[in-house]
Amino acid sequence: MARFREASGSGVDDDRRTQKAGAGTDPRDAPIPLLAQFSYGFGSVSTAVKNAAFAYLLLYYNQVVGIPATIVSTAIAATLFVDALVDPLIGRWSDVTRSRIGRRHPFILGSAIPTAVFFLLIWLPPEGLSPLQTGLWIFAVASITRVAVSAYDVPSTAMVPELTTDYGGRTRLFSLRFWFGYVGTFIFVALSLTLFFVATPEHPVGQLNPDGYVKFAIAGAVVMAVAIFVCGFGTLGQVPRMQQAEDNGRPGGGWMFHVRETFVAFRHRGFLAIFGFGVLKFTAIGLATATALYFNTYVFDLSAKQIAVLALEAVTAATLAAPLAPKFSRRLGKKRTAMLMAFGGIVITLSPLVLTYFDLFLRPGDPFLVPALLLVGTFGGGMIAISLINTSSMLADVVDDYAVRTGRHASGVFFSASSFMQQCSAALGVFVAGLVLSASGFPEKAEPSQISRAAELSLIAHYVPTVLALWLVGVLILLFYDIDQVRHRSNVDRLRALAAEKRAREKENLGLDPATR
Repeated sequence: MARFREASGSGVDDDRRTQKAGAGTDPRDAPIPLLAQFSYGFGSVSTAVKNAAFAYLLLYYNQVVGIPATIVSTAIAATLFVDALVDPLIGRWSDVTRSRIGRRHPFILGSAIPTAVFFLLIWLPPEGLSPLQTGLWIFAVASITRVAVSAYDVPSTAMVPELTTDYGGRTRLFSLRFWFGYVGTFIFVALSLTLFFVATPEHPVGQLNPDGYVKFAIAGAVVMAVAIFVCGFGTLGQVPRMQQAEDNGRPGGGWMFHVRETFVAFRHRGFLAIFGFGVLKFTAIGLATATALYFNTYVFDLSAKQIAVLALEAVTAATLAAPLAPKFSRRLGKKRTAMLMAFGGIVITLSPLVLTYFDLFLRPGDPFLVPALLLVGTFGGGMIAISLINTSSMLADVVDDYAVRTGRHASGVFFSASSFMQQCSAALGVFVAGLVLSASGFPEKAEPSQISRAAELSLIAHYVPTVLALWLVGVLILLFYDIDQVRHRSNVDRLRALAAEKRAREKENLGLDPATR
């Protein structure tokens, strides 16, 4: 029990006392203005809309356009190779950038318009393309879209360890970011299903109506650009408190030097644990998101409006998770919280499909079906959201640990991994979804009334073990993460001491008294 108290409540008190004692020496100890916190959180709406919209790519190109699922999913998954190369370089580039508005904001503000333009284009393929040519179109435009999104997402997430040193404060910032992301997803998806994907005599299932996708694309592009601008301009006033790139007089070393500096971060044990868990969990989330439309449309026979109601679970889950994530991280520690919540959340989330397979769940048309699915999604999704929030906060702590070991603050490099992991949710997850659909023998351009019970059960039987395996292996990988609250406090104290020594040397070189402020 004594050990538990040391790693929980007492650690928080010590962290707060350390902040008070060091007040005035580190600008990150000062409270972050509420408007800046709001703006930072709201920016995540952009990434959330992209992830939610990309989940429709497989359904759109497979069931509306008529392209085989394997071509669509492979084209989207292939963009991961672009992410794997570009994201770390964007992170490194933002780490070393020097400008009047800091090292992160040039990327954030510069990404808004390209993100909107290329997101719009991915839903407007040229006419007359063969299935293979369409796959190449998806790959090319989706790759450029991902690069534009990464130019916002990597620098914006990298700001967290530069905005605050507080162990729990970082979790609160990510809680806010995830809450806005979930709420943004709900509003965008709900409005799309209600306003754009309207059922007609020709297309009785609204989400299969091709006319709605143009409006869907335009709305998504506008929302993404606005969210990025809000984040960029709303946090611009915080640049003075953020750690900036140093002009240490060392030569740039060319591209190979920056590539080496980028990938040296992958030697950090805690980072590798988060990265491995993150790739698997976001792949599982991408698989779940892409196939949810199939389950809701073909297994549960839900209309577009009923699916819009289910989208509310993003809000209820995030509202449940946002205040609880910091509390659990203080009581249990971030790693333990992330592992337990991930395991519990996926078990709850999969329960309706498992029960449906054994004919023990509510049948299509039952008035309690949608409320039951919403309730399950709220609690299961809330637990998964708590896990996501804590692993993001753990990554911020890795930045400090790496800085203590190497003397280099590589927040952009580490959080490029976060962007890559999230991109997996819309790429590798869709690829796995395509494999699951193909393996289960699910038909293309099928009407819900044409799908047999055997096809539904086959899809469930291939999906559930796949998504469960991804989560369980990811949780086991997270066991290798080795930074707790005590070690984080020690890292912060060490970095403060090193910064004080540096300031003293600079004053001494200028002929000033090192003791003066």
